[in-house]
Amino acid sequence: MINIDYSDRRPLYEQITDKLAGLMLAGVLKPGEKLPSVRSLATELSVNPNTISRAYGELERIGYIYSVVGKGSFVSGKENIVEGESAKLLKEMEELLNKAKSMGISRTKIEELLKNYPS
Repeated sequence: MINIDYSDRRPLYEQITDKLAGLMLAGVLKPGEKLPSVRSLATELSVNPNTISRAYGELERIGYIYSVVGKGSFVSGKENIVEGESAKLLKEMEELLNKAKSMGISRTKIEELLKNYPS
């Protein structure tokens, strides 16, 4: 389900968070579906349970999952996930535009790229 890339400089919990969010967005993990327990996923990935707990905490903070005491963690509705991923993407695009500006790439060139992008 999840592969950890040890050459990735990001913390493990962040990689796990992103992979789970991607699985939710792709519909592999469906709304209402129960996620593996912290211990079982930690065992499966050979990581510390605190790493999984931190990833689950982050996913809950951004609204991708919810927890039920004594039952576990579950995938939230897809609209929460799409909204969250859209916000993240727009932030990344803004950062790229700022980088392009600092490198002297013209607004005209960016608009040309957008105009030629299939809709």
